[in-house]
Amino acid sequence: MPKQKTKKAASKRFWKTARGKIKYKKAGAGHLLSCKSSKRKRHLRGMSVLSVVETKRIMPLLAR
Repeated sequence: MPKQKTKKAASKRFWKTARGKIKYKKAGAGHLLSCKSSKRKRHLRGMSVLSVVETKRIMPLLAR
């Protein structure tokens, strides 16, 4: 049986932590930042952790 390939689109958007959680970058901080408030831009900074339900959906795509 051949190895399961990783979905490249998923591997570019999600990272697996040492404890098995999935991290991702929040959407909406790429452009048109002048019209967004400082508070909104501040909350878009950094990484977030996926919920348990979403993790189950994304985990097969990463196949690591």
